[in-house]
Amino acid sequence: MYVDTIINFLTTEGADFGLKLLGALAAWVIGRWLIGLVLRLLKAAFARGGKVDATLSNYLVSIINVILNIVLALSILDIFGVRTTSFAALLAGAGLAIGTAWGGLLTHFAAGVFMQVLRPFKVGDFVSAGGVVGTVQEIGLFGTTIVTPDNVLTIVGNNKIFSESIQNFSSLSHRRVDCVAKVANSVDPLDAIARLKTALAAIPNVATTPAPDVEILQFTPEGPLLAVRPYCHTDHYWQVYFDTHKAVVTTFGSAGYPVPETPLAVASRPQG
Repeated sequence: MYVDTIINFLTTEGADFGLKLLGALAAWVIGRWLIGLVLRLLKAAFARGGKVDATLSNYLVSIINVILNIVLALSILDIFGVRTTSFAALLAGAGLAIGTAWGGLLTHFAAGVFMQVLRPFKVGDFVSAGGVVGTVQEIGLFGTTIVTPDNVLTIVGNNKIFSESIQNFSSLSHRRVDCVAKVANSVDPLDAIARLKTALAAIPNVATTPAPDVEILQFTPEGPLLAVRPYCHTDHYWQVYFDTHKAVVTTFGSAGYPVPETPLAVASRPQG
């Protein structure tokens, strides 16, 4: 019975269905190629004009990409005789179910729109957002792509970012590098401070304004603990961070400072 039905379909409507299928495949391939071409031209136009920054241009391109793909899908359905009016009625009837299933995505989309308006960060900024620290690569419709310092591509939902605290390390002209150095009790801490300030000023990419801070942070049984805090641009943070530690080792070694030693606790004898 099923075989007769299939044979009857192939003999009566098989040729027409095959032509529609080939037309749909051709429309999909050509449509995807045209969409890619349009998106590349838009990106080139935004980059050439220079009036739209990378963050907003990427967001606009993402929206246009989604719209064009929806139009392409509706066009392919029309080839098979599914009218867009019927498709729209079907979507309207299933709107409640789709809204419930896509509720999470819609919140991410709404958060992305607010992020474009309020602009807490832009592409290329080094941020801490949604529990992830790294450089913003793209702000998408539903998620933001961040590359972490250990070169891991991480996508964070826009709603998670917008509902939590955001730290933008690139928005200000400089950033403080926090390091510590301990000297022995026999060392004059003021001499150590003067030597470190001279050494920090010689480190590449350390800002002169504000000048590096070297102060006594606290006293320990081994000796004073110094706060060593140069300032630099975010792009040079880790280079200055590691060079500062090297400068501490080199400076204290050249000065002949002894290594701080933990005092030995003397056990008291029981009275008897």
